[in-house]
Amino acid sequence: MSHPIYPAPLVLLDLETTGAKPAVDRITEIGLLQLDTDGGIERWSSLVNPEQPIPQFIQQLTGIDDAMVRDAPRFAAVASDLLAKLQGRIFVAHNARFDYTFLRNEFQRLGLLFRAKVLCTVQLSRKLYPDEFKHSLDALITRHGLQYNGERHRALTDAELVQQFLSAAVAELGAARVQQAIDELIRPPALPSQLDESQVDDLPDTAGVYLFYGANDVPLYVGAASNLRRRILQHFGKKATDGQAAQLAAALQRIDWIETSGELGASLREQRLLRELKPRFNPGARQKADQTQVVWSLTLNPAQPEAPLQPQLITLGELRSPHGELFGPFRGAREAQNILNRIAKGQGLCRQLLGLEKARKGNEVSPCSALSTGDCRGGCVGREPVSLHNARLLAALAKHKVTPWPYDGPILLAEGPSWAPVWQVLDQWVYLGEVSSQDQLDELLSAPYPAYDLDMAKQIRALLRKPLALTVYQPGMQLPQTE
Repeated sequence: MSHPIYPAPLVLLDLETTGAKPAVDRITEIGLLQLDTDGGIERWSSLVNPEQPIPQFIQQLTGIDDAMVRDAPRFAAVASDLLAKLQGRIFVAHNARFDYTFLRNEFQRLGLLFRAKVLCTVQLSRKLYPDEFKHSLDALITRHGLQYNGERHRALTDAELVQQFLSAAVAELGAARVQQAIDELIRPPALPSQLDESQVDDLPDTAGVYLFYGANDVPLYVGAASNLRRRILQHFGKKATDGQAAQLAAALQRIDWIETSGELGASLREQRLLRELKPRFNPGARQKADQTQVVWSLTLNPAQPEAPLQPQLITLGELRSPHGELFGPFRGAREAQNILNRIAKGQGLCRQLLGLEKARKGNEVSPCSALSTGDCRGGCVGREPVSLHNARLLAALAKHKVTPWPYDGPILLAEGPSWAPVWQVLDQWVYLGEVSSQDQLDELLSAPYPAYDLDMAKQIRALLRKPLALTVYQPGMQLPQTE
């Protein structure tokens, strides 16, 4: 007898964990249903000792506390039996990449390889019920009238709810339609021939930054995404058949990614990596990165109000302790020089007082080259007071003035779940990085700041125009304790 849902063995699985990060968090409970093609169903579940404390928020959500898992087997003790239950079956879960990545990581810690075709029932629900807005497990319970006897957010209970959803979809839409949707979702992604499917097998459905590398690990492309797996796979298939997309696909040898707690961290990390790596296929990234960013600096000396202000061109290393007033930044010395020349001519400023032109040798008072053409109001020969010349220079440069950092110190922007927040740290229009602990924050703020970057500063300015919940860091301040 063919299986009522799909003509291949399935394993419906749910995990409870200590948190949302597969690299550091661990499994606390496993529940699964084996669905065979003859219609048979076998259930299995086990608590798992995660070998680390369970955060209070997770205890409240799942009902699993440290005492319950203290005497439970560690993952290594159940790994062999669990792997046998998973092998040769389509892996089915709600938000499947979360569970799949957690299991892959646990098996890898033991030197075991686990790989399977993956079916996410969130994606299946979206495909089968495109007019519905919500596709969480709670939404499916309400929509399809699913019933459960155990506790919600317990592994076996949630796995059984997934099985009920599949059966409900078959009853409502017919087995043929459900099976067609499953076929489309588990179909291997279209990849460049030189890439092995294992390179994308672990791609998570989370926010982050992804990096494409070519031969000899040359950076090809950097991108940010709210869903890494979906965005990376969009680079292939129909979009990689011509033009630059095809060139990128042909040159690609390796894919890497960095998960972040949200889109904010992803976009900030992307901008930094564009500057650092100069990837070949990002529009304009190499040209922008190769240009040295500069500012004009004016140091005002109250003790010498009659001294002419002469802008000094400086390269931007960092703006943590700027000297004087800064104007710019500009993409290179040529752009900065051209702008100052236009200001001098348009405002009738003296090129000698500006330091753009030297006085004739042996003559302290001599007309500049612009005086005879009417492009100088005579500051060089005393017709215009130096103080007035200085004031007009400052007025002309005002629109180029570097906006002062509006906070009294670095700022922290929280991102991610309340029980495991990550803080994005910014100061002086520079992105310093992200931290999740007090030690990391202290280390970050004591290290040299990254170089000021014009594009990053523009991104931060745009970000800070939005209503944000931020914390201004004060010396000695402690990060809030996570739940």
